Amino acid sequence: MPRWRSSAAYRIALANFALFAGGLALLGLIVFEVMHLSFRQQLDATLADEAQTLVAEYRSGGDRELGEAIAEREAAGSPARMLYAVFSRDGRRIHGSLQARRPSEGLHPIDFIDPREGPDTARGLGLDLSPNERLLVAADGEWIERIDRTVIAVFIVAFVIACLFGLLGAAVLGRYLRRRLRSISQAAEAIIAGNVRLRMPVSGRRDEFDELAATLNRMLERIESLLENLRQVSSDIAHDLRTPLARLRTRLESGSMDLSAGPAASAVIADSIRQVDDVLALFAAILRISEVESGETRRFFRSVDLTELVTDLAESYSPAIEDTGRTLIWFIEPGVIVTGDRELLAQAVVNLIENAQRHTPQGTLIRLTLTSSSDTAFVQVTDSGEGVPRSQMGRITKRFARLENSRSTAGYGLGLNLVSAVAALHGGRLVLRDAAPGLSAVIELARAPGDESEERKDQRE
Repeated sequence: MPRWRSSAAYRIALANFALFAGGLALLGLIVFEVMHLSFRQQLDATLADEAQTLVAEYRSGGDRELGEAIAEREAAGSPARMLYAVFSRDGRRIHGSLQARRPSEGLHPIDFIDPREGPDTARGLGLDLSPNERLLVAADGEWIERIDRTVIAVFIVAFVIACLFGLLGAAVLGRYLRRRLRSISQAAEAIIAGNVRLRMPVSGRRDEFDELAATLNRMLERIESLLENLRQVSSDIAHDLRTPLARLRTRLESGSMDLSAGPAASAVIADSIRQVDDVLALFAAILRISEVESGETRRFFRSVDLTELVTDLAESYSPAIEDTGRTLIWFIEPGVIVTGDRELLAQAVVNLIENAQRHTPQGTLIRLTLTSSSDTAFVQVTDSGEGVPRSQMGRITKRFARLENSRSTAGYGLGLNLVSAVAALHGGRLVLRDAAPGLSAVIELARAPGDESEERKDQRE
């Protein structure tokens, strides 16, 4: 679909142009009808004056003087092409050259024979001169028709020119509206991408767009303040709890080294240390996710060889996965480069691998692939395990979300949430699909500008 058809700005501009063109056409029609009616009334008044003049000639000089007056008028001619005839009771033409039938009284259209054009119509006025004679004064309406055609032609030309200017104005208006709305949309996209300090552009004209931008900016400032307070509270809680927990762990370690403690006490202490380590790992994960979602790490983005990174991870994790009775295979496309944080990207891929390992039974096949299109890199981890119900696909990426069948496994439901946050930080996304059987998790990332895999180069060469 062309962009202008899907644009509300252009639809508004074109609707405004359509109303303008319709109003102009209606105005032209009204003006034309009023003008035509005015000419018709003028013609009727001319017929009435001419008929009264001939009636006065007849009354003052009789039939002979009337005939002479008609003959003089026909010989002289007139711009309005006045036509005359006097008929007897039986319809015979007595005076004048107008070839028509004896008319009825009053104003009405008549049919006559034009010596030059043949059968034609005219506007005629019939008046009785005497019980036996009826005067017909008519005017050929051709001059009115010529004026009508001229006016219509002029109006069509003017209408087309006005419509061209109207279309130009609609295009300018649509482009202006799109530009103002696009500036707000781009600012919103940048804020979604992590630049929470950005604000909507305000032009200074104080129009409706500026009022909307100012309102949105106040809303964003309020949201940023609330989020900052929430983030600060979460960080403070995590930091404040990590310190006493670390001290507790240290004291427990000291207690476990006490030779006077019995085996039972040592086991309790060792188990307590493991639990404290789990809590510390939980707080570390929460702080890491908060750091990623804040977007502060974006300033450390560099060019990352994703092919090398994923290859290292696959080779490193393959032995450990095989020790658990599962198999890891991989296919990695060469020469895939992205822009981002290498450590965060590595953590995201590791989380997907460990998630596939942790929530699948022994004998599961785990596939790790790296492929790319012209502008997107795809890191995919697919397992052949039990999978995830479709109704839960959108929930498991939320913080602390866990399925019922994974309650007995280690973890706190933060792994996929961190992967989703890292993908969003890099302008990408995490996509979960049913692998039938199993689960397929795909991290989609934008390739670095100018990046092109060696495989694609070789294919073209």
